Parts: sequence; C-alpha cells; structure tokens
Amino acid sequence: MGLIKFMRIIGITLCLLVASNIANAQIFDVTKSGAKPKSDITQILLKTWKKACASKSRSKVVVPKGTYRVTQVNLKGPCKAPIEFNLQGTLQAPAVGAAFKGRDTWVAFEYVDSLTISGGGTFDGQGESAWGKKCAKNQYCGNLPINIRFNFVTNSMVRDVTSLNSKQFHVNVLGCKNFTFQHVKVIASENSLNTDGIHIGRSTNVRIIDSSIQTGDDCVSIGDGSKQISITKVSCGPGHGFSIGSLGKYPNEEPVQGVFVKSCTLKNTQNGVRIKTWPDSHPGSASDMHFEDIVMENVGNPVLIDQEYCPWNQCKAQIPSRVKISNVSFKNIRGTSSTPLAVKLVCSRGLPCQKVVVSDIDIKYRGPQGPITSQCRNVKPTLYGKQNPKTCIIKA
Repeated sequence: MGLIKFMRIIGITLCLLVASNIANAQIFDVTKSGAKPKSDITQILLKTWKKACASKSRSKVVVPKGTYRVTQVNLKGPCKAPIEFNLQGTLQAPAVGAAFKGRDTWVAFEYVDSLTISGGGTFDGQGESAWGKKCAKNQYCGNLPINIRFNFVTNSMVRDVTSLNSKQFHVNVLGCKNFTFQHVKVIASENSLNTDGIHIGRSTNVRIIDSSIQTGDDCVSIGDGSKQISITKVSCGPGHGFSIGSLGKYPNEEPVQGVFVKSCTLKNTQNGVRIKTWPDSHPGSASDMHFEDIVMENVGNPVLIDQEYCPWNQCKAQIPSRVKISNVSFKNIRGTSSTPLAVKLVCSRGLPCQKVVVSDIDIKYRGPQGPITSQCRNVKPTLYGKQNPKTCIIKA
C-alpha cells in the first residue's frame, strides 16, 4: 500500500473516530456562564474549558454566534475524555500588540488528545494594528502573538474554521502527532509580515486537506523534525508558497523526512514549491520530499531548491550549507511564472543534492525579461517527460 493512500486511510479513520467521539457530547456553552458578545470572555472561556476538560465523558465547549473578545488564553490538557471546541462565532484579539506584554501567543491548545475544533467560526487576530509597526521588513516579528498554537496535541482535527489577520504566524504546530486540518481558511493581506499560514515543527503525521490560505508569507512552512506531512488540494495565494525550511540556522535541528505536496494550486505568490537552507549552517538533513500535480498562476520562482537562502544578508553566504538534501521529486508542475527563472535548483557545494527527479514540467513566462530559463548548481537531476523550460543549465 502506498504511503499517501495509507495516510488518507488514517485521516478517514480519524474523522470517523472524531465524529463518533463528539456524538452525544456533554455541552459547555460559554454563554450559560455569563459570556456576552462584545465583552471580554477570557476568564469565562478558561473556566468553561477546565470544566469540560475534567468531564469523564465526551464534552463540547460551545462559543455561539457573535463577536467575543479574548486577551490571551492557554487551553490545557490532558483532558479525561475527547473534547470539542465548537467555535460558531468570532474570537477577537486585542488590536494593540502591547496588550500581550511580549507574549508570542494569543490562543493555545496544549497537551490534549482527541481534540476537535469546528463550528465555522473565526479567530480574528486584528493584525492590521501591528503589521509594519512592531517590526520592519528586515526583521523577524518574533515579539508578536501567533493566532493559534497547538503544542503536543495528538489524534486531533481542525475543520471549518478561519484564522483572520494574525499579528504573526496564523497557526503553529509543535510536537503534535496524527493531526488533520480540513476545510480551514487563512486570510490576511499580501503586505502582512511573517504571517505564515500553517507552520509545522517537530510533528508527525500532519495532514492539511481541502483548505485555502491567503497571507503575506509562506502558506505552509515546514520546520525541522517534521515527518510524514501531507498537503493535498490546498489553494495558496497571495503568499510565499509552500516551503520546507529554512533549515540549518540552529544547532541540533532534527531531520525532515517525508513531505508530500499534491494537487495544489498557487496564484500570485512570490514562490512556488521550495526547499531552503541557510549557508554556513549547522548540520542537518531533509529527505523524501515530493511535489506533484501542482498548478501555478503568475508565480515567482515556481520550482526552487535554495541552499544559499540568506535574507537580509545576515549570514556568510560564501560558506556552503551543511544540510544534506536527498530523494526529492518535482512532477507534473504546470502554469505560468512571473519570473524568467522558472526552475532553480541551487544546492550546497559541500553537500550536493542527491536523487533529485524533475518530471513533466510545463511553465510559461510572457514577461519582458527574456526567455524562460532553468538553472542547476551542485545537483544532477534525473529528467523525465516534458521539460519547459529546457533541461537545467549546469553551472559550477
């Protein structure tokens, strides 16, 4: 049985289990504890969650329709039974970043097993008040809050909810296992800084399915220690595309193994599908990464391996990356590029890329900067099928 098929079976099974788990759940409605629209419900939400989490039978925390303010909240487990967070309305963060007093989290779910988040509601980070004010284009906005954090959450699902205008990353997934995102929307403007849609780190068996991401940074970014990550039927744009990395910046990073991006669409993004590592990096590895059946529309750098990734010139670009990249494929990628260099595979001269396959590429460019081209450095890809642009131009 193929890995993708196996992961889909796991996802379907998890959906069925989740549906079974939330049936006949005990209801914990925040309005029954005094929550009112347009008021701050932080403490009520926290108390309601604790009661539901302590239930020995299946429970459901309900936030009905309406807009409710939340300053900052950590919804922690472990819980005694499966739990659902049913957001029908809108949770709204404080508009001013200073209200968080340096904390980098708005809403967090931690150490929960069998969690479901659903309901069609919205996590509104009100990020417009912070973009460009707390950080500049040459800085990382690490002092701004992430909309939703999932820390060490297992066997869980997020479906039919929206993350709107986060001040930093929209969703951050850390240390999670068997986690599915389905019918999720991420919305922010193209000029929002560091607003990655979904960032995954040190997590295993994470699936993103049938979702839409519009933001100002990577639609999905995958950090170290991520294993068996599947992204299927996700639309991206605006944004910076689907990215693995950047890797190698910090010591003791864990390997990336098994990333599958399939049947996705990118529109008006700065990048397409890319793998990026820092030069002069710490040792690391990324392997078994596959991009297939991807449609590009006006996308910059549609196919990209960049082992000289050095934003803001904050590194020693002349020293090769020590992250080993192997077993990579780009298959059936088609559409239009906004840049003439459509396929760029720039690998480390210290650790050249191994086992790279480029198959059935058909990308067109109609801009003023000359004919469409491709480039390879420190890699000898295996080529199959149509190659538009033509086979890589090998440079030393």
